[in-house]
Amino acid sequence: MGEEADAGTQVFTRLAVEPAYRAVSTAIERAILDGHLPPGSAFPTEQELAERFGVHRSTVREAIRQVEQEGLLQRREGRRLFVVLPGVQDVAPRATRLLLLQQTTFQELWELAVSLEPLASRLAAERLEPQDLAPLNANLTASEATGDDATLVRLDVEFHALVGRASRNRALMLAREPVGLLYSPTLVSIFAALPQAKARNLAAHRHIVDALARRDAEAAAQWTRKHMVDFQRGFAMAGLDMTMPIAAPIRQQQRSTGDQ
Repeated sequence: MGEEADAGTQVFTRLAVEPAYRAVSTAIERAILDGHLPPGSAFPTEQELAERFGVHRSTVREAIRQVEQEGLLQRREGRRLFVVLPGVQDVAPRATRLLLLQQTTFQELWELAVSLEPLASRLAAERLEPQDLAPLNANLTASEATGDDATLVRLDVEFHALVGRASRNRALMLAREPVGLLYSPTLVSIFAALPQAKARNLAAHRHIVDALARRDAEAAAQWTRKHMVDFQRGFAMAGLDMTMPIAAPIRQQQRSTGDQ
């Protein structure tokens, strides 16, 4: 009889008790995502929440800090908290950290880019508004004028983000955000090893903007795909390894800079 009782208890495992602050932060996030606390509304005070949840204010304070990190709360008007709708720029850093922790390779990012970037250009050609062309043309002008490689890389990342924004597809904008890791800082290495790559890069951008201005979705997608394939070719010609984790070229670049 005793053996049967012991066997029965073996099916149960020790419970992992969730910290109180995490339970509170989960409840807050659910209230925001369910629409009970709409974007723009003032957030309750620590004291109000402590009384509502029946916990100490320090617990509520830690829970609020967690929710702020998720981009769902923002401090305005001094220290008052308001509910906000997180943008792509709020979510991207978190995705970037996960990619680094997962040892994601440049090959994996390129496989994403060669699919998403042409799609972004195609949708942008179909959906862009007249005001979308001005920042793209300004980006081309700035790229033509600069002689600084770091500035050129920043403008390149901005160019593709502007095209993505013109697609009017929020899911795509969020999905392609980590692709910026593919362009920066590896483009610095490519431009240093292959000076001719700068002109090819800018020429591709001009063709893409021209196709967008003509609302030629097919041409915009084709030129963007050519651009991405050319980038892969430059990556190899610069002696970079596509199978390396994305953090590796960053460390290599830092070491080479320190040696100079």
